[in-house]
Amino acid sequence: MLKLGVIGFGNRISSIVKLLLETGEVTLTAVADIHIEDAAERVAALADKNSVHYYHDAEEMLNKETLDGICIGTRCSLHTKYAMLAAQYNLPMFLEKPVCINYEDLSRLKTIRHMSPKTVVSFPLRMARIVTYVKEVLESGKIGELSQVQAYNNVHYARGYYHKWYRDENETGGLFLQKATHDLDYINYLLDGLQPVRICGMKSKQIFKGNKKAGLKCADCPDAKTCTESPENVRKNHDGFVIGEYCCFAEDTGNEDSGSALIEYENGLHVTYTQNFVARNGAGKRGARLIGYLGTVEFDFITGVVHVFHHMEQISETINFDLSGGHFGGDEKLVENFLEVMKGTAASCSTLDEGILSAEMCLAAKKSSLEHVFVDIKG
Repeated sequence: MLKLGVIGFGNRISSIVKLLLETGEVTLTAVADIHIEDAAERVAALADKNSVHYYHDAEEMLNKETLDGICIGTRCSLHTKYAMLAAQYNLPMFLEKPVCINYEDLSRLKTIRHMSPKTVVSFPLRMARIVTYVKEVLESGKIGELSQVQAYNNVHYARGYYHKWYRDENETGGLFLQKATHDLDYINYLLDGLQPVRICGMKSKQIFKGNKKAGLKCADCPDAKTCTESPENVRKNHDGFVIGEYCCFAEDTGNEDSGSALIEYENGLHVTYTQNFVARNGAGKRGARLIGYLGTVEFDFITGVVHVFHHMEQISETINFDLSGGHFGGDEKLVENFLEVMKGTAASCSTLDEGILSAEMCLAAKKSSLEHVFVDIKG
């Protein structure tokens, strides 16, 4: 059995650990978390919590345990710190995205590029069957040489970015790094190694702003009965997503509510990407339209539909995908790959190098949006 350690046993990484344990080839050996009691309760939902060794300090865990792999599921601000630590032990790692949230950590990660094939970055969208199918369409030549890519993400479950700890940009790095990091990665994957060279970004905060006092909680707000974002009214809307904790119309809400990027690649191709965090319910949409000379292919993760339009004749194709599973089935593929990486029988399908590139693109988009300039991407 492969022995797994986890640093930061939060909700997201627990879903990955669950899939690893279900393979029957992995045992959860050790967990490092500053909230050991909470971590132990999450472990209890997956395995015998008494068979796991718990640590407050990750370095102590790595010194004492013999592990075959490590999962890093801390808050985003600590991803780089623990990736650097795991690299000292040459351990295969499953690293949550974004791999970093600032340029200083980006520079640090570039010093451990040798870990790239042993690091599986949590980019499940690139491994979702709907994306790999679109890649097959591109490689077949069916739509010819690409002219442009138009990508979009209307996030219909975005309340957590304004009501929960995700509103703290010191922890997350902002919403380019939270969301666009996924989408820019699958675009890079579809473009098959084509390198981005510069980016222009823009973001705005039009809705989730206001003058309510900092730190105000929905439970303490005198306007809770009339506020459309209060827990009571969100329940009435039946959208099934995050219920409010902190006021999203307060002075300290944080995070833009829309953002866009214009990206130029080395061959002159340009990509547009836009994300919005106000859309709700049926307005949710995530995918891309790739326009070539011979045809256009477009796909949407939410509906699981791919359309191929032929430019030279009146023919179109519609393909429907079952996108069950975590992140439209991508989580399962990443876990299969990480299992092989731990065994030493395969290299990562979602490498640290690719995580670094996506993070650099997001940091550049954020810098551009603040400084109103194009920003070069060094890669």
